Amino acid sequence: MLDFGGNQFLRLVSNLLLTRLLFPEAFGLMAMVQVFITGFQMFSDAGVQASIIQNCRGDEKSFLDTAWTVQILRGVVLWLLTWLVAGPVSTLYGLPALAEMLPWMGLTLFLQGFTPTAVHTASRHLLLGRVTAIDLCAFSFQILAACILSWMLNSVWALVIAANVGVLATLVAQWVYLPAARNRLRLEGEALSSLFHFGKYIFLGSAAGFVVAQGDRAILGLYVPMSELGVFHIAFSMAVIPRNVASSLQNKVVFPLYRLRPFSESAANRTEIFRARRIQAGTMVLTSLFLAAIGPWLIDLLYDDRYLAAGPMITVFALSLVPYITLSMTGPMLLAMGDSRRALVAQLLTAVLQTGLLFVGIAAFGVVGAILAPGLAAIAAYPLRAAFARRYDAWDPVQDLGMTALGLAGAAAICVWHWEQVAGLLP
Repeated sequence: MLDFGGNQFLRLVSNLLLTRLLFPEAFGLMAMVQVFITGFQMFSDAGVQASIIQNCRGDEKSFLDTAWTVQILRGVVLWLLTWLVAGPVSTLYGLPALAEMLPWMGLTLFLQGFTPTAVHTASRHLLLGRVTAIDLCAFSFQILAACILSWMLNSVWALVIAANVGVLATLVAQWVYLPAARNRLRLEGEALSSLFHFGKYIFLGSAAGFVVAQGDRAILGLYVPMSELGVFHIAFSMAVIPRNVASSLQNKVVFPLYRLRPFSESAANRTEIFRARRIQAGTMVLTSLFLAAIGPWLIDLLYDDRYLAAGPMITVFALSLVPYITLSMTGPMLLAMGDSRRALVAQLLTAVLQTGLLFVGIAAFGVVGAILAPGLAAIAAYPLRAAFARRYDAWDPVQDLGMTALGLAGAAAICVWHWEQVAGLLP
């Protein structure tokens, strides 16, 4: 919570400063660049971190060195791919600036390939203090660089340069300050086979995850001007804080807990994990509803008139985020059980449903359709996720059904309360 809360506080401060130094189109451009950078990351995810956390050899030097080598090779390939697609992407969106911005943002992917495996072993053993301190300090340095460069350049390139500075600062701090942050190039056959066997489904699942996490901006960018996409990005960044906290807690705490406290060992483990999941989901749903209630006033207080439409967008986002938060526990559980194949199937179904809903929703309801599509897809894919959870005695109807229904009722009431502003988003 300190890691993510500190990160979001710094991000908010950064947005408040940068929206006064730059222009809405700059945030729209960066949103599009980040969509493709994140897409490359997710489309090529070999499950290195998940493998290190889950695998019984996750503390062995030869296994870790092999994972680190695979990570570096992936970073090199991704950087080359950004150069290859930059031209076609800029033509598709009619934005010549993307042709130059994508390769330079792709440099961050190359640098991230050198992240020491000590970061992943810290997650494996829930030793997150020093990693959190490094992340927050490096991000603070990145924000400072972005503000100074934006003031000097008055250009979106300030954000591109600052992103590379931030990744480089993080990398240096990890190698200097993390214990046992020492890797060397190695490809051990058995370790490579284990990584491939576990990661092959994660690779495809992450590709589907890209559609789930980034599809709204990728598709919306085809329909609206960059200034409107920039406003959407401001609303998105604030509204999804609860979702991102939930995701962070799942990856850094709940996922390792499945390994440390497996369901199969005792009924007490099952009860403890259900309690942890309910506390996490319930807290994040309440946070999402709170943001929805104050969204229009918050944007009016913090931003200038160019960004006022972001307020009611935050309100509508609650309808989509509640089911995403409450119904998203199956994936980490399946990966912890080593069942990456079913995790892939669930993610693929969600991605297909969401893509169809995005095209239909944006065409019919504009930005509101883009906001609601992910939540509707999560609900539509739930029966399959519930069936998979029951296989491992991990289905929790109290959270899945009860908490979702209460959360959606609260979100709907808040939308009615702010209806005059929400209606202004409809075409």
